[in-house]
Amino acid sequence: MAALRAATQHFPANGKFRANAHHKLIDAWLLVLCTACGDTAKLTVFERTRVRSVRPRLLDRLHGNDPALAAELLQDPGVRRRNRVALDWAGAWRLDTGGSDHLDREVIDVSVRFAAPIPVRPVRLIAEGCGLSRAEVERLAAEGKVVSAVRLGARLGSDFTFTLKR
Repeated sequence: MAALRAATQHFPANGKFRANAHHKLIDAWLLVLCTACGDTAKLTVFERTRVRSVRPRLLDRLHGNDPALAAELLQDPGVRRRNRVALDWAGAWRLDTGGSDHLDREVIDVSVRFAAPIPVRPVRLIAEGCGLSRAEVERLAAEGKVVSAVRLGARLGSDFTFTLKR
């Protein structure tokens, strides 16, 4: 799971939630841990919300400390904006090329699939996955040897394909 970044501090989420009910109102937080000082911080999921307006399934997932719910909430722009945090995707992805045996082929067709919308520049992904520098990938793209329907230099968080020609 990606870590959160608030200013220059990093807070990995561990999937633990806390809820506090006040008669007919409920507050819920996702707990995160500061990697610098070790303190626990709370990210507000909802505040002073009527208990009846919260879906029972959501409450069950909160009480069960569902890690998938934590991942969903961290990708929610509203939750990130409310808590003034951004996701830090450093080290959260890799391109598995299956080894270097296929890199000497004349043409390699690659499909890239994302389990979560992780913003990454395809040039960077291709460079690291194929053992090339980013400048080399950009040069190959300019020569028509790396071909894709997406802009390789733009941030992308959705599936794409590319062809590498040697």
